Amino acid sequence: MIAIKGKKGYLVALESVAMTDIVMNMFIFFFISFSLIYTFNPVKASKIEVKLPKASTAVALEGSEKVTLAITKDGDYFINDDKIKGSDIKAALEAKLKENNGIGVVLKVDGRARFNDVVKALDVINELNIRKVSVAAVKNDERVIR
Repeated sequence: MIAIKGKKGYLVALESVAMTDIVMNMFIFFFISFSLIYTFNPVKASKIEVKLPKASTAVALEGSEKVTLAITKDGDYFINDDKIKGSDIKAALEAKLKENNGIGVVLKVDGRARFNDVVKALDVINELNIRKVSVAAVKNDERVIR
């Protein structure tokens, strides 16, 4: 009888390189995919966290150009995503009125904000004689609008 000996060398290095390549490609794919999903998510578009109160008759404001005045639960004021001091609300709104005289204001107030902060904003809006004012709310079936 003749014994035939086979070659017992394995190419472990090539298989592990191929597997590492596949895993890295999958990691890159999922990392980019989830980054894009998070980046372009319309709910995350605004950097202001405002939990609006609920209303059964909430409707979207249509028509003229709008300025958003947001008030957070901590009493911070934002005009179109730009943080301002409470004492600068009038100057910021006046600057927006100079750009467009028929501008409307959407007031986004966190449900947990102090009423005094809301009255301060409404007082400035009234002082500037802005008549197109809407208070933002969400319908009972929605969660948060930003």
